[in-house]
Amino acid sequence: MSIDLLIHSAAQLLSLTGDAPKRGAAQGDLAILRDGAVAISGEHIVAVGDTLDLLALADARTRQIDARGKIVLPGFVDAHTHAVFAGDRANEFEMRLQGASYLQIQKQGGGIMSTVRATRAASLDDLIAPSRARLDAMIAHGTTTAEVKTGYGLDTANEIKMLDAIAALDAEHSIDLIPTFLGAHVVPEEFKGRAEEYVSLVIEEMLPAVRRMKDKGGRMKEPSPLFCDVFCDDGAFTLDQTRRILTRAKELGFGLRLHADEFANLGAAALAAELGAASADHLMVTRREEMRAMAQANVVAVLLPGTTFGLGKTNFADGRAFVEENVAVALGSDLNPGTAWCESMPFIIALACRYEKLTPAQAIVAATINAAASLGIAARVGSLEPGKLADIIVANVPDYRHLAYRFGANPVETVIKRGRVIPPKSSSLPLDARSSQAI
Repeated sequence: MSIDLLIHSAAQLLSLTGDAPKRGAAQGDLAILRDGAVAISGEHIVAVGDTLDLLALADARTRQIDARGKIVLPGFVDAHTHAVFAGDRANEFEMRLQGASYLQIQKQGGGIMSTVRATRAASLDDLIAPSRARLDAMIAHGTTTAEVKTGYGLDTANEIKMLDAIAALDAEHSIDLIPTFLGAHVVPEEFKGRAEEYVSLVIEEMLPAVRRMKDKGGRMKEPSPLFCDVFCDDGAFTLDQTRRILTRAKELGFGLRLHADEFANLGAAALAAELGAASADHLMVTRREEMRAMAQANVVAVLLPGTTFGLGKTNFADGRAFVEENVAVALGSDLNPGTAWCESMPFIIALACRYEKLTPAQAIVAATINAAASLGIAARVGSLEPGKLADIIVANVPDYRHLAYRFGANPVETVIKRGRVIPPKSSSLPLDARSSQAI
């Protein structure tokens, strides 16, 4: 066996074995190996086990990382982002601090439409450049795979431009990106009072155009699922409109995701179960009976505590209830310019434990294998097993619970993506801590 890179002597190696989402009692199963090691050849893991056993397989050409006193775990999978956009909404943040609500800002022409105007005005290159910087920050905090939505174009040409940006970033950046079409984010201002016309445009023009683009192939590094998402909530799309858009998307071969139950319960979580969606996301006001329907239909609950925190609210999703109802729980950053500009999955884990009632182990499962399962890619990422991509984090903490226990600094010391050590572009760790690792 040829080994290019060996990570060894981990205080805890969190293997999280399996290709299926973990739910119920298994939501917190980290499959920990003490004094663990992982061997890499090319882009893939070839062995996981005891340090002494795997050291015996190394030779003089094998690069080594000594993880003594540290933890080793799969790279984070961010299950819900809006990482590609132009501009910012710092002014709206200040307005919220002065008492304006999300919906009040939206009615005044701000909110999502503010970012739509900036994104429409941006060239493809001008859209890619700031998004690349956000991906750099994400991978520095341990994210090695991320879902990225469109939804700031809201016309066919600009939604396709966003998909082109996602494909270009996926081709050039170390992070693997999974695209989601979110043409039904909000009704754009030029369709004010004509929501049904816009829904028809999404169904009759946008969805087929995106499907044709997918069928022609692109620059994505891996054969990638393509999802369709709809924001079903007050101020966005009704339950009936959402049903029609997603039904057509399903006919065209899209996987389904929903923004559900963020501000009001319109029945979107139940619709996700009815349509067999891959995930329902946000879920702050979801009822127990809808959780049970999601569990029965194998819909993953993607919780986004950064959004509630970013809005300064306290109505966090009840992660413990989803676990109790046997729903597989995943986490996402919801990275976006309006409510959750956060590139750090460790901070999302810390929030999920404090406010959404997950244990540290449950939150780590949610940020790795369950997030991968929600995106249909758990066969290749999300756990440390032979045959999977070598997407691995070395965190400079002695115990996995520190990922949630500590916050505000970056615990990630080394990121390996597809078997390659990613040089840090920035880090909150002191220089002496970064340079002391044995590679």
